[in-house]
Order: sequence, then structure tokens, then C-alpha cells
Amino acid sequence: MVRQAAYRGVPEGSWLGRMLARKPRMLVIVALANKLARIVWALLAKGGVYGAPIEAR
Repeated sequence: MVRQAAYRGVPEGSWLGRMLARKPRMLVIVALANKLARIVWALLAKGGVYGAPIEAR
């Protein structure tokens, strides 16, 4: 995701875009993995269904 964001760009104001603007790339990769792991854990623990956030246009 981070490599793709670097080539194609990211939506303005997105979490990934803000992180890439102020942190080193490798740190952003670890932060993104941590964020995704927390989402997966919460879904498994609570039996939820993931709904991707809707982008504001």
C-alpha cells in the first residue's frame, strides 16, 4: 500500500497521506501493519464485519 501510494498518490487528508508527509517510510509501513492488525483483531474478537470507510467527495 505504501509503495502504491508513493507512485499513484493518496487522497488529500487521508491517514496514510498525512503519515507519509511527516514520518519516514519504514515507520509508516510498521504503523500501517499495526493499524490493520488492530482492525482484524477487533473484528475477530467482536464477530464484526468490516466496512471500508467511505471517501468524502
